[in-house]
Amino acid sequence: MEPTDYFILVIFMALGAFSLIAAIFNFDWYFETSGAATFVNKFGRKGARIFYALLGLALISCGTLGLIYW
Repeated sequence: MEPTDYFILVIFMALGAFSLIAAIFNFDWYFETSGAATFVNKFGRKGARIFYALLGLALISCGTLGLIYW
């Protein structure tokens, strides 16, 4: 595996952890961005937190599985 592949997988895991932490701690600055506001308006704040927590878990899982099986 190339070093860039490792870098991309680590970035996936870091962004997933960031999204998961923001969802757990309910950071206002995170959910008031224009990208997150789309989901807040559509699903409500609690629904957006659930969405971003699941997204974070998915990104962490993809990065981990990529490191294990690549």
